[in-house]
Amino acid sequence: MNPRLDGPDGVDPPASARERSDRLYGILRDRICTLAYPPGMRLSEEELAEEFHVSRTPVRRVLTRLENEGLVTIVHGVGTLVTDVELDQLIQVYHLRLELAVLLGKLSPVPREPADLDRIRRLIEDCGDLSADADHMAFARLNMAFFAEISAMTGNATLREISERLYYQTTRIVLKMLPILNLTEEVAAFRQEMTEILAALQVGDLEAVGHLRRAHISMSLNRMLRYAASTGAEPVPA
Repeated sequence: MNPRLDGPDGVDPPASARERSDRLYGILRDRICTLAYPPGMRLSEEELAEEFHVSRTPVRRVLTRLENEGLVTIVHGVGTLVTDVELDQLIQVYHLRLELAVLLGKLSPVPREPADLDRIRRLIEDCGDLSADADHMAFARLNMAFFAEISAMTGNATLREISERLYYQTTRIVLKMLPILNLTEEVAAFRQEMTEILAALQVGDLEAVGHLRRAHISMSLNRMLRYAASTGAEPVPA
């Protein structure tokens, strides 16, 4: 069954053009970030338009948006190609994410409601169900779902936009490196991060969330650098 961009039949009213574009963007972005669209894959405007029952114009706009975010590159005479990601090329992006993380608890943070906390609890439970031989995409989807919860508490629109752009530039790195990383260690670290952030949210300490987020991004980067150096999988900058 092909994806719909205007909601299930008889349930949601027809979505606006902007809403349909945002949904298409989200679907394609998630496919890229979970490596369902691997680096180097060519994305066909015609095939995507047919899949989503839209004209090529909104597809072209979404692909341009993805290019602006570094997820695809549009090559004249070739088409739209999913970009590759290398750890050494994104070190500076990680460093910027570290500095921005602490701001999410300082610049107009949005307090969380009980329903928001319940969603994080479910993510923690789902993370606990992941085994050492779990599907890597399952881990990636949990990570992306948790980031969406973090992004939702970022009240500063500019900070949220920049943070999301940087996150989606780097999120593929973890998934790409999972074959050489210790998945059990990554899952345990991720669950610990969610547990600590949930505890801070429960007492309303939103500033602490930013500091916790920064610490765990830093630890994740350090683990990747350590494994990359030990396997020679990626050139590691000094």
